[in-house]
Amino acid sequence: MILESRDKNQENIHKLKAMIRNYIKIAWRNMMKSKAFSFINIFGLSAGLVCCMLIALYLKYETSYDSYQQNIGNLYQVETKFMVKGDQKDVIPNTPAPMAATMKKDFPEVSESARLLNLFTEDKTLFQYTPAGGERKSFLEDKGFLADPSFFKMFTYNFIEGAGANALDDPYTVVLSDDIAKKLFGDAPALNKIIHINSNTNGEHDYTVTGVFKPVFTPSHIDARFFLTFKGGEMEKYMARHSTDFASNNMFYTYLLLKPNASAANLEAKLPAFIEKYAANDLKKMGFSKAQFLLPVKDLHLSDKVTKNVTPPASKTYLYILTSIAIFILLIACINFMNLSTARSSKRSSEVGIRKVLGAEKGSLVMQFLGESLIITLLAFLLAIIIVILLLPMFNSVSGKHIVFSLSADWPLLLGFCLLALVAGLIAGSYPAFYLSSFNPVKVLKGKLTNSLAVVSIRKGLVVFQFIISIVLIIATVVISKQMHYLRTADLGFDKDQQIVIPLRSKVSKTMYASFKNELKSNSHVLSVGASQYYPGIFNPSDDNLYKEGNTINDAKRTRMNWVDGDFLQTLNLKLAAGRLFDSHIKADTGNRIVLNENAVREVGYASPQKALGHKVYLDYRGKPYGFEIIGVVKDFHFEDLHMPLTPFGFQMLNENGDFNYVMVHARVGDAVQVIKFAQNIWRKYNANEPFEYTFLDDQFQKNYDADNRLSGIVIYSTVVAILIACLGLFGLAAFSAEQRTKEIGVRKVLGASVPTIVSLLSVDFLKLILLSAIVASPIAWWFMNKWLQNFAYPQSIDWTVFVYTTLIAITIGLLTIGGQAVKAAIANPVKSLRSE
Repeated sequence: MILESRDKNQENIHKLKAMIRNYIKIAWRNMMKSKAFSFINIFGLSAGLVCCMLIALYLKYETSYDSYQQNIGNLYQVETKFMVKGDQKDVIPNTPAPMAATMKKDFPEVSESARLLNLFTEDKTLFQYTPAGGERKSFLEDKGFLADPSFFKMFTYNFIEGAGANALDDPYTVVLSDDIAKKLFGDAPALNKIIHINSNTNGEHDYTVTGVFKPVFTPSHIDARFFLTFKGGEMEKYMARHSTDFASNNMFYTYLLLKPNASAANLEAKLPAFIEKYAANDLKKMGFSKAQFLLPVKDLHLSDKVTKNVTPPASKTYLYILTSIAIFILLIACINFMNLSTARSSKRSSEVGIRKVLGAEKGSLVMQFLGESLIITLLAFLLAIIIVILLLPMFNSVSGKHIVFSLSADWPLLLGFCLLALVAGLIAGSYPAFYLSSFNPVKVLKGKLTNSLAVVSIRKGLVVFQFIISIVLIIATVVISKQMHYLRTADLGFDKDQQIVIPLRSKVSKTMYASFKNELKSNSHVLSVGASQYYPGIFNPSDDNLYKEGNTINDAKRTRMNWVDGDFLQTLNLKLAAGRLFDSHIKADTGNRIVLNENAVREVGYASPQKALGHKVYLDYRGKPYGFEIIGVVKDFHFEDLHMPLTPFGFQMLNENGDFNYVMVHARVGDAVQVIKFAQNIWRKYNANEPFEYTFLDDQFQKNYDADNRLSGIVIYSTVVAILIACLGLFGLAAFSAEQRTKEIGVRKVLGASVPTIVSLLSVDFLKLILLSAIVASPIAWWFMNKWLQNFAYPQSIDWTVFVYTTLIAITIGLLTIGGQAVKAAIANPVKSLRSE
């Protein structure tokens, strides 16, 4: 009995294996018999999966910020909300310097606190190292921060040299990333080496290397390459002078590590009393109030409560757009696959009839059709994985991210997409599996099986849905391109072209500025040279609360400030609305004089630029008013990118030995290369030990739109993929339609129908579907893109021509897709199509 049962089981296994082999063999033969349709099905589905996988990897990256931090559940950043007369004016992720230590002292819930400050007055920091008996090495490094010693007790970093817990305890210590350490010291240990660091923010000092960390692949909102201790530098002296100021100097990022069972909500409820205790009097004198609140560090990158942070937060709007694109492209691909599979399946009705006559059961037919569909989807899925691996470097370049794809680490994502592909395969195979296998074989073999009206209607509905998505993406591409073109070409109120920016990062470079400027001005290719602490487009933390004569601090308006030399405003070519600009020959301009923009004049209460001239604006410092005479008013200009509206701005003048951070050189059109070479030679003459570096003002300003440009790139590529997939489906359905109507076309040609008539006959139904898609897609796209444009202070309108152009583009794409198949069918010999009748 046991042996008989075992033999029977083995026989069943052999039968199952034979059946599977047979299914695979038949599936392969059918694929080879219809190579074009098989290619369209596999390539179309794999293209959709590739696009969706890449966007899914991007979304996974964006939502994984700081997830590797060991204390992530208890880490919080302290935010500041400013209010004037009860109205909210601004929300920033910064606090005054003394707040971190005082919060730890006053609140038992706080286990540790730390301050972080980016080196905001420099884009790069000068590192110099002189090995024993060797030449000095000089490098410019970016992404530097000042931090408290407690910072590494709160945040997790992978130290490969030294220990984080006490790395910043001593004065003049620095922690480096491994790439900076290798630049400076090669393969030699970095620990305890002495390097010279020039920082506009923290001064020029020798620092001891006390730690080296290796960055992890998981992103962090603190994108740092080196950390300096606060101890010993200029910033420590600055903080000591403001040790009791809880109202102003809100420029420090303050972090709290709460104790395991502490409640952030309970701590937040205590903050109003904390502000009342330490800051109320000073805030009252300054004419505004503020409130503090906490944000979990794990939520910072996706928070919409603050618009700027240590690194720019991700835009939820952008992520929603990308998520929608991924879902819709995958829908297009799956619809395409199902549409073509169901359309093609009716060609196999005779096969089904013959197999049923020969004794095939319904269950085996169902398994056959489902199996074939699943094989195609698995092939598409495997092809998609290969393409994702190949395209990821290019996608990283477009997205500006460092996304890593690992089969072992990303298996949940792969499993999800594999299941999705299999579901699509099952749905696509269900129509032939359950519909065709249920028919009477006699009717099938007599040719009485046709597509029902419902099936045809569903197929047309799916085509419309595909093109609605494609047209929405085309409209989005047009609107985004139009907005980005405006950002690149808008009049900013100053000359941004041919402006060369040369940073001054050391005492030597700052001291040599006057001589450097004089020699540059002697060059005939140079129009003008000026210097400043900040320039348009970069972060400027400096501001004052200004009010006009006769008013008080309670009427003050927040005004951004910049300190310049006598030629900077002329170098930018700011336009005068009234009065004059600073003049380096008038020494009194370096005193209590000020140049404002039109917005500042309006905000403080002067009726016009002309009426403001000669009058004063005031600021209060520690309760004492200081007045500044308005000598000039410039027309409004965009010192921030066009995401932000125009706000009050003012300039004060320093002499040429002032503490400037940047030199601006305005070159004649076409002469920038000669000017750069000339400036480099002068630089080496006065400062041979420091690298010469420059940027162009227009390039620097455009960096503010990097996130928008990345979104634009992803949307454009996604639109191309969506159109490609939709056109593949349309091509396949057009070919299938032409094949089904072969005999009808033959009869029409015999009866005298012309080729254009037949082409229009085959094309018009599909073009109606595309036109319907455009009508439905236009209001949907208008609504979504209007939401996106709200991210800009100066959005470009979406006029009716966008929808007309888009519809014409869609119809043209449809005609090109369908036309080939229509013409091919129209010029076919009618004898061949009718000879079997």
